[in-house]
Amino acid sequence: MSDPGKGAVDTVSAAETAGDTVGPVRLTGPDKTVGQLVATATAEMSALVHDEIALAKAEIRQDVKRGVTGGVAGAVAGGLLLFSVPMFSFAAAYGIHNLGLGLAWSFLIVAGAFVLLAALLGLLAMAKFKKVKPPEKSIASAKQTAAVLQNVKPHPRQSQDSAVVVARSSA
Repeated sequence: MSDPGKGAVDTVSAAETAGDTVGPVRLTGPDKTVGQLVATATAEMSALVHDEIALAKAEIRQDVKRGVTGGVAGAVAGGLLLFSVPMFSFAAAYGIHNLGLGLAWSFLIVAGAFVLLAALLGLLAMAKFKKVKPPEKSIASAKQTAAVLQNVKPHPRQSQDSAVVVARSSA
């Protein structure tokens, strides 16, 4: 596999090997203008931002793959657990029946245990939901921001010829 930048290395001049150039623009010398320096800085910042975005995309893509894998594994585990509930229910009912109780009473006891468990989990859920409160700090901050923005006046623009404004916006 060939290096895409290898061809550029072969055509490097002696001035570039001295370290005074970045890309096609020289960084030192009397012939550099402020505009060229700004263009170089802008190009480097743009490349840096693009590289940072590419890195963030790669990290997010990797995290999404892990999340999907975890979600699928959790869903399969939940499905298997759901399918095991009737089996354990029948096993418990037949185990109680083997202790000498009638089969109908055995199934009734298992069903009653499920109802009792559901009631306890429902009470726990209600207790937790009662403790949920609105995000008061966020609401207060949003109200404060809205109040500040209501008092802000737009920045007055200097009067310009409308033809100049149109010419700038279409350029």
